[in-house]
Amino acid sequence: MKKLSELFETSEDVLVKDIKINSKEVEKGDMFVCIQGVKVDRHDYIEEAISNGASCIVGVKDIKCSVPYIKVSDTNKILPKLCQEFYDFNKLGLKIIGVTGTDGKTTTSTSIAYLIGFDKCGYIGTNGCICKKFKKDSPNSTPDPTLLYKYFKEFAEAGCEYVVMEASSEGFFRHRLDDLEFASGCYTNITWEHINIHGTFENYVNSKVELARQTKGDFIVNKDDKFYPKFMGASRTHLSYGEAMDNDLYIKEYNVTPKYTDVTFVYKGLEYSFVSPLLGKFNVYNLACAFLVCLSLGFDIETLIENTVNIDVSGRLEMIDLGQDFKVMVDYAHTPNGIQSLLEFVKSLNLRRVIVVIGSAGERDYKKRPIMGKTVMEGADYAIFTYEDPRSEDPYEIAKQMVSELAQDANYEIVIDRSQAIRKAINMARSNDIILILGKGNETYEKLKDKTIYFNDIEEAKKWLKERLAKEAVA
Repeated sequence: MKKLSELFETSEDVLVKDIKINSKEVEKGDMFVCIQGVKVDRHDYIEEAISNGASCIVGVKDIKCSVPYIKVSDTNKILPKLCQEFYDFNKLGLKIIGVTGTDGKTTTSTSIAYLIGFDKCGYIGTNGCICKKFKKDSPNSTPDPTLLYKYFKEFAEAGCEYVVMEASSEGFFRHRLDDLEFASGCYTNITWEHINIHGTFENYVNSKVELARQTKGDFIVNKDDKFYPKFMGASRTHLSYGEAMDNDLYIKEYNVTPKYTDVTFVYKGLEYSFVSPLLGKFNVYNLACAFLVCLSLGFDIETLIENTVNIDVSGRLEMIDLGQDFKVMVDYAHTPNGIQSLLEFVKSLNLRRVIVVIGSAGERDYKKRPIMGKTVMEGADYAIFTYEDPRSEDPYEIAKQMVSELAQDANYEIVIDRSQAIRKAINMARSNDIILILGKGNETYEKLKDKTIYFNDIEEAKKWLKERLAKEAVA
């Protein structure tokens, strides 16, 4: 709790209990900040905020109201600095690690937290906010500043020295990460994504590159990704990883099996061979990135290798095994590149058929939908297209866009109800097939036109597997 006069130059001494940007969440004593979104202007909700107990308002317009009002030039840009001040961020002593990229952010950032240890390192991203002492959901992979700095304070109070976070392009675009200095940062790869938000691919890349600009220590680049010069040019100092010998950490060899990956890294002229629980070539790269981040911060490589065995990324290549004679895997892959990489890995397992259940999110980049459909059919034997967070869009129209460039005789069907799509896939599977349920990972919701419902792909898969196995047991 702080006085308003501690946060702004004003003679008003009202107490501020917390900072809110959603008027419906305002409680007595809170400051309400009128940020301006793409579709919503919070100035329209000032009276609701006051009726809910707001002690003061911050906005950009000339407005008179019944509580102290502070006018600023840009609420979106001032919000991060305001939250830093309110939550005493600079006194916490946290070292923040940022992870950006099109694919692999969750796996890389989670791996970093495991390598350092959740007693010392908190995680913020798609799978929530996690450390040894607590786990909670987060509404965004990169939360807005009112939540982000609250999480930072909670991590510090839990004894964390580091926090690793997914730094999304949207997070930079919406100024959520303004004024935040990163002790270390990295990027995994760049492919086409989020053009609906950024307008152009160049803008998307530049938003990612902002992480390199805000990193004071070594910035870690993937030298096998063609965009690495942009990140190197924006960084103060950098280290690189990849398969060439001139990298600071290079991937000498790896052998992927259905249950683990044998990996050999070379760092400072020495070879380190070990077993990783992460599967697939793409995860060898994610792990190399995570290792180099930790090494840049001074951690011992032998300790990192010891901690590798603990890595467990929920909703990424997650196998569902209830004793069936075919495989079921849930994964978050939702970009053409992520889908292609996953299908390449699955094909290497020499299974019978690959059956994919997939959709595409509504109110997001519609141009990638036909590309996703083609990518799926290039690697799958059969596909079931369904909904995935359709929001205000017609889920059937989204599915039609996904299949719009497929041949008429392609092996696919559209089953809009996601639960029934998963059920269909499980019932059609035969011995040694694999079902891939893609796009949501371990997320626990579906955003429909007029509401958000509870939904979890892992739970749905288990439910329909149990139904099938029960029927087979009495047949």
